Formats: sequence, C-alpha cells, structure tokens
Amino acid sequence: MAKTHSVTEFIFLGLSSNPEVQKVCFVIFLLLYVAIVLGNFLIVLTVMSSRSLASLKYFFLSYLSFVEICYASRTAPRLISDLLAERKAISLRGCMSQVFFIHLFGGTEAFLLTVMAYDRYVAICKPLNYITIMNQQACAFLVGAAWVRGFVHSLVDSLLVFRLPFCGPNVIDHYFCDMLPLLKLACSDTFLVGLLIVANGGTLSVISFVALLASYVVILLHLRTRSSEGRCKALSTCGSHITVVTLFFGPCVFIYLRPSATLSVDKMVAVFYTVITPLLNPVIYSLRNAEVKKAMERLWVRAMKPEER
Repeated sequence: MAKTHSVTEFIFLGLSSNPEVQKVCFVIFLLLYVAIVLGNFLIVLTVMSSRSLASLKYFFLSYLSFVEICYASRTAPRLISDLLAERKAISLRGCMSQVFFIHLFGGTEAFLLTVMAYDRYVAICKPLNYITIMNQQACAFLVGAAWVRGFVHSLVDSLLVFRLPFCGPNVIDHYFCDMLPLLKLACSDTFLVGLLIVANGGTLSVISFVALLASYVVILLHLRTRSSEGRCKALSTCGSHITVVTLFFGPCVFIYLRPSATLSVDKMVAVFYTVITPLLNPVIYSLRNAEVKKAMERLWVRAMKPEER
C-alpha cells in the first residue's frame, strides 16, 4: 500500500493534564535538563583539559557524555516547553525527525557502552597488550563505528514508521514521538512493522546487554587472581559502568522488546531513560571515580584562581 499522510501534525497528551502538576513538572524538568547539560559538559571539559585523564577509557567517557547531552536535548526541551503550552502540537516532519535523532543517539550510546566494556576487558584481562590493541586508531574506529551503528539503526526505524499511512487519529499519549505510540495511530496493519521494530531495537538491546554482562563475568573471574588492592580498583571502575549499563538497557528492553502495544507506565519509563539516566551518568562516573573527582577539583581551582602575572 502506498503511504498516505492526511495527518499533518500530531498532538501530545504530555505527562499530565493537570495545570498545577504541569507547573511543578516544568520547574523540576527544567532544573534536571540544566543539570544534565552542565554535568555532562563538565565531564567532557574535564577529560579534554586534564592530562591525568589521557587514558583511552576517559576518551570513551567524554564521547558518552557528549551523546548524553544530544540524546536528552531531543526530548527534554520539547517536554519543558509543552508543559506550559495549551496545545502540544508537532508537525509530521518534526515528529519523524524526532524519531530519527532519538534512535540515532540512543543506538550510538548502546554501542559506546559495549565498546567501553570491551575496553575494560582488555585493560584488566590483557594489560600487557592494552596499548597495542586499544591504540588511537582503534579507538577512533570504534567511536566511528558507534555513530554508524546508531545511524543504521535509526534509519531502519525511521523508514519503517515513515512508510506507515497516518490518515485518522493524531493524538499521541506521550510527550515525544516514538515508535510504539505512532504504530497505534497508523491506519493499516502494523503487526509486521512491530516485529521488525522489535528485531531492530529490542533484540539488539538484549544482545548488547548479554554481551556486556558476559564481558564482566569474564572480568570478575579474571580478578580472582589479582591482589586485593588491584581487585578493588578494577571493581570500582567496572561497578560504575555496570550501573550505567543497567540504567540504560533495562528501560530500553522493557519498552522495545515486546509486542507493539503501549502501557500506561511507558511514559514514566521513558522519563527514566530520556532524562534520569543522562542525569545520573555524570554523577555515577564522577562520584565513584577518584581520578575524575581530582581532575574536576583541579579544573575548578584553575577556573577560580586568578591568573598570576
């Protein structure tokens, strides 16, 4: 069937229809978004300006923080502005653009987290070969591969949705455009499309998550031969990454690895992976990492101390 789009815009129901709740949410999410941008930008700035964080694991961390800023910026500003708007409308083209970029940055982040797990595996299990395996060229290739993987994943999802005909209802019970809410509005059978979305998004999330868990099982088994001090240091680094991985992949698996149906709890879960997770990442990586905390303190001292002439 050729696609037909008699619908030219979509209307979001948002998080709540209560005006008082919307005002409270506006303040909360505005503060959260500012914290996301400042916290992740601080990590990028700290890694770029600190010689002590020249290790390649922090190279990946800075890219992860950059992706987090981009990811949150595709949903949070729109959510914040809509909380004060009487009519929460978005054009068809704007909706498709939002779907594309959300899945671009989400797919890139998923691959980056996998790459960071591989980096920790090489650093802990093959320390003598670390510099040879994880050289600058290899790291640049892996970061480029993360963007390519995110682009391909996003392109497939966007094409699947864009080819659907939207000719009837245009009210989305959500606060941003995403795959499953849009499937409900299509005026055609979406069973096959739903399966393809699960295969493209949900299955890949599960495979990545299982691969990440497997790599850390290998790391934990390898740490049994290390000294107590070395074990604690490695576990501290891995613990931060495992926490971030769980926070990111848990909600994604819940949303995308199920039949094409929406649940009332989906919006709250979406808030978690579009706002809360990007907010917690810099907190987790900075508070659980002594090197990052010291580098931030030195950056703060340099910024506050007037330059001596």
